[in-house]
Parts: sequence; structure tokens; C-alpha cells
Amino acid sequence: MKQIAIIGGGAAGFFTALTAAEANPTAQVTLYERGARFLTKVKISGGGRCNVTHNCYDPKLLASHYPRGERELRAAFHRWQPQDTLNWFAARAVQIKAEADGRMFPTSDDSQTIIDCFLREARRLKIGLHTGIGLKKITVEAHGSFGLELSDNSFARADAVCIASGSLKASPLARTLTELGHHIEALAPSLFAFNVSDKRLSGLAGLAVQHAQVRVLPDGKPQSGPVLVTHRGLSGPAILRTSAWEARTLQAHNYHFDIAINWLGEWTDSQLREQLKSLRKTAAKKSVKNTPLEALPKRLWERLVQSAAIEAATVWAQLSKKSENALVAACLNGRYSVQGKTTNKDEFVTCGGIQLKEVDFRRMESKQVPNLHFAGECLDIDGITGGFNFQAAWTTGHIAGTAMAEEI
Repeated sequence: MKQIAIIGGGAAGFFTALTAAEANPTAQVTLYERGARFLTKVKISGGGRCNVTHNCYDPKLLASHYPRGERELRAAFHRWQPQDTLNWFAARAVQIKAEADGRMFPTSDDSQTIIDCFLREARRLKIGLHTGIGLKKITVEAHGSFGLELSDNSFARADAVCIASGSLKASPLARTLTELGHHIEALAPSLFAFNVSDKRLSGLAGLAVQHAQVRVLPDGKPQSGPVLVTHRGLSGPAILRTSAWEARTLQAHNYHFDIAINWLGEWTDSQLREQLKSLRKTAAKKSVKNTPLEALPKRLWERLVQSAAIEAATVWAQLSKKSENALVAACLNGRYSVQGKTTNKDEFVTCGGIQLKEVDFRRMESKQVPNLHFAGECLDIDGITGGFNFQAAWTTGHIAGTAMAEEI
């Protein structure tokens, strides 16, 4: 009987185990999770709803949402992509819905639905489930199988092993993987909120702008989407995406840097000036402060007007060219200083991990060590917020599980 060991009971590890057990019913599949519970990130993701995947079905376009791993995942998504994920869940009576922004959730809006499905499948497939037990060290035995030294001081053997432990940050596995000949790309946090102390934002916690654009100065790539003002500063999809694409740069700056925000998203200078010109005619006698642009919340507009040094009593007919220039700059190119980061409780990801050139993505197998496989976040792969990281987990887990199920 083939012995298959999966290290890590998160999304990638669980899906690897389910895939392997279904593909080879005669194999003994055992799943080890260091923590007290399985699927903890699944439980809290998406505010407890579980953002299962994203409704993007073109492998090339789907892969473009990954700051690291795009090239490798493009081919992998031809093997297993969001439609396959939906079909898998549908076959197990779990329906998934798409929201307007492309994120996909179980129709129950409860992450426990996904967890219960996985646990039912694990029991049906007779997978060995162990919590509170992690891997301390892995050794390759003379005949090609593996010896596993576990955290409870027990030992096990396996014919094939998949590392799906999540981030390798502070992980004891980093050392043993290095000893096996693998290299680990430097680890850095991704998907985090920005700490900003600025009078323009003070007292606005909870306010959201649905279509904004954020870029790291001086020459970061703009990221679009909703921006949320928090008690600590700024969050929301556009901020989280910025943190993902600029993860290494921001780490190098010790999370002290400046950003520019276009609170009107795709609006250009000429478009905004045309709108202001119209307001001079249609709202000539109304105060600038009390006549917000439709796309902006009133309280934010008041702060932007104030930051442009426009007096509260100023009406549109009296707005000077100098004041107009200041208002345009405040709306389209406001500069904010970031003084640290806050990990978003629902979306936390680490960039960095096992070097991708050392992994055969056709099988998610180590090029250094036969029958050693990888899945999920332990690889130098990470996506932006929106269900992309879970899809990478399902895809790499499916490929790894299928390969591991093969008889030697």
C-alpha cells in the first residue's frame, strides 16, 4: 500500500489529500497539521464567508493576478482553473455564487460550508487526519522513501510527501528543505493595510471610496479598486493589491513610504476640470464645500476642499484658478505618508518561499528530490486579494495530489 503524507492542513494541503485519496483509493493518505484545527485560514477568509475563487476562466488573464508565480501558474491553470473548482464543489452539493467584483463565495455565505464539505470527503475517503502534529525533519531513505520526524517525537515513513505548510516564515521546515537542496526566496508580508496618520483622514474611519487608484511613490504601478479609511489608516482592495505588488519594495523601506491617491479612480486632470467648469455654471452660488462630486463621500470631499485651503464660504463662482489647481491635486494626486503596516485579519499572505525554478509544475514535484511535492503558499507564489490565493491552493494541490497518487 502506497503511503502518502501531506504536511499542512490548510487549503492546499487538504485539497492535495482529497485529490490523492480519490485518485488512488488503495493508498493510505495521512494529513498532518501542526495547529489545533484544520483549515483555519479558510474559516476566517472573506469575513467568515470564504472567498473560494474568482470568476476568471482564462488561464492567461487569471495568472496575471499573481505578483509572483504568473508564468508558472499560467500553464498550471490549463490543468485546473476556477471552473474546475466550481464543478468539484457542485458535485458535492456545494453551490458557489459570484459577486459583482468577481469574488466567489458559497451561497450559504458561511466558510463552515467549505470546511464541512472537506471533512466529509476526508472521512469518506478514509484519510488519516492528525492535528497538533507537525513535521520537524524529513530525510530521504536509501530506497527513495522518506523518513518523517514529527513534532510529537514520533516517526513515520512515506513513499511520497507534499509540503503544504503555508508560509515558511519561522517554520522549522525551512532548514530541512534547505538541507535537501532547495533554496527559499526571501519572505515578506503581502496583503496588508497601511498605517497613515493624516488630518485629512482623521475621524473618517469606516468611510469607503468605491473607485480609487493608489500608487507607491515615486514610480509604483497604479492599483485600482475600493479604498477604506480605518482607525489606523487605509485598507480595502486597492491598498491590499498595492501591498502585494510592492511587497519587497515596501519591506526594503521598512514600511515607511509615500503613496499618491486618485480618489476618483480613472478620472484624468482634464475630466475633473471639465466637471468643475460645469459646477461653476450649475452651482455658481453654492459653496464648494457643500457641493461634493457625486463619486466622493461628502465628508471626504469636505476634507479635500479644506486641504486645498478653500474657505468654507467660497462659492463656485468665486473659485480662483489657484484654488482649482489645489483642489484638482487633492482629488487626483493626494500624497499620504505611510508609517507602518497592519495585517488584515481576513487576508494575510506571505510572498517568498521555495524557488519556483526548483519545482516541476507539471507535477508540483521537486526537481532535486523525487516524490517530494509542494502546494500552496510555501512556494514563492502569491496573488492579490479576491480569491486568487485560494485558487492557487486548489490548482497546485490538485496537480500535486494527482501526481502523488500514481503507483511507483
